[in-house]
Amino acid sequence: MEKRLLSGDEAVALAARDAGIALGTGYPGTPSTEILEAFGALGGRAQWAPNEKVALEVGLGAAFGGGRALVTMKHVGLNVAADPLFTAAYTGVTGALVVVTADDPGMASSQNEQDNRRYAIAAGLPMLSPADPQEAYDYFFRAVELSERWSLPVLFRMTTRVCHSKALVASRATPMTPRAPSFVRDIPGRVMVPAFARPAHRKLRAKLAEIATFGDASDLHTVTEGSRDLGIITDGVCALHAAEASPGASFFKIGLVHPLPIERLRAFAAGVKRCVVIEESDPVIAEALRAAGIAVESKPEAFRFGELDVARVRRILARDLSPEPPLPRGKPPELCAACPYHPVFAALRKLDCIVAGDIGCYTLGVMEPYRALDTCVAMGASIGVGLGLRHVLPADQARRVVSIIGDSTFIHSGVSGIMEMVYNPPELGHVVIVLDNGITAMTGQQEHPGTGRTLEHQATGKISIEGLARAMGIDTAILDPFANPAGFATLLAEKLATPRLSLIVARRPCVLAAADIRGWEKAAEATRAAQACCPGAVPEDA
Repeated sequence: MEKRLLSGDEAVALAARDAGIALGTGYPGTPSTEILEAFGALGGRAQWAPNEKVALEVGLGAAFGGGRALVTMKHVGLNVAADPLFTAAYTGVTGALVVVTADDPGMASSQNEQDNRRYAIAAGLPMLSPADPQEAYDYFFRAVELSERWSLPVLFRMTTRVCHSKALVASRATPMTPRAPSFVRDIPGRVMVPAFARPAHRKLRAKLAEIATFGDASDLHTVTEGSRDLGIITDGVCALHAAEASPGASFFKIGLVHPLPIERLRAFAAGVKRCVVIEESDPVIAEALRAAGIAVESKPEAFRFGELDVARVRRILARDLSPEPPLPRGKPPELCAACPYHPVFAALRKLDCIVAGDIGCYTLGVMEPYRALDTCVAMGASIGVGLGLRHVLPADQARRVVSIIGDSTFIHSGVSGIMEMVYNPPELGHVVIVLDNGITAMTGQQEHPGTGRTLEHQATGKISIEGLARAMGIDTAILDPFANPAGFATLLAEKLATPRLSLIVARRPCVLAAADIRGWEKAAEATRAAQACCPGAVPEDA
């Protein structure tokens, strides 16, 4: 077997290639971003979708056609994709569909630390939980097998530590050979009107019962015999922490976290004097075992927050409830010195605006010296939140409300907010600022439909932000705030003083990506010129 030093994300990408994944799609979000980038670099067909909901729907369509599909996103992205996810559990799939949810305990780069094991339970879908890059590689094939055997999407839960840690990964000598995609009509199975959905729900529950029986005997779960004084039930990366914290204990490491192997766990717990569940985030496993009448200890509430490590696991096992030592202080994040957003936030502060913010680099406008963000909730929320503030605040405050959103976030989920603004306009109008730096900067310079370039930076169709706004009848202006800070401040003041619906596109390339963007644009222009001359042609240097 060939061994490579890979991160968990890279291991999933390699497994996707070796498993014959026909299409990988998703939306960039740390810590999942590198999966599709690596898959594309390995020769896989990888593409960014406008958002996670669309990505899942595209992946579902590929799986309806008998193909093997991979969909990737960070944990909060699954909230966006939840609508099709729940019904996809009813429709099932013909090929295979693996949905990676990359959770972020400790919120290294997220607005919450939700535990997406809850989604597996709520949607009624199997979920695998690898502990390290090797398991990420190995479990991916098992996910494909589960998906094809039971014709269901399979959730693949990773965490920041698993995604970004590196280890030697042994790959398969022989890749999996997929079936050739082919569409087979199944109207009762895929058209979820109530008459078809009711039996589909019963069929789903029957499948879950079968998977539970399979799980009770599966080698996805590993039991390590040790001292009968202490038994530890765990999953994911916590298994590594627990093994180091208490190497002499007995261990039950769960690989298939839903459905749980309840009877095997019952027998394990009965065979030790003390049984402790070690898991990050929510006490999902502990609650399920207690509900089944299995006597286990769960971690204290204080350990529900943040990542676990060896020291914290030792404290849990020792029932140590003393205050934890504070984490070492790091350098506060800040906008890059040459970031084009500086003049924007300076103007917002100068004009004493009430700013509904959004998710992206520009969220750092909340830091010193500007402190120019008043809300930040979710992708695309800035426009709706700003409209709500405009609707209810007294006139002197309402006129100061501004919604601020990035170009990638606008494409992701800001367009629906713009439609709301046109449909239910506040009496005093509203001002939306789109910070267009030409890239999805926060997650590492990924493309999106507004850049006119694919995941591999090749030329493709381009969505015009200002074109969309103008098509909806919104007063639209475009300005480079870095080149003309005074002009931007004057423009913003003028828009705030009118009762019209206004959108300002503050456009300047991200300083970290500007050189790359120029190169990609040059290649894209050459491609367009060649295709205009000779359709289908691609220039040699493109």
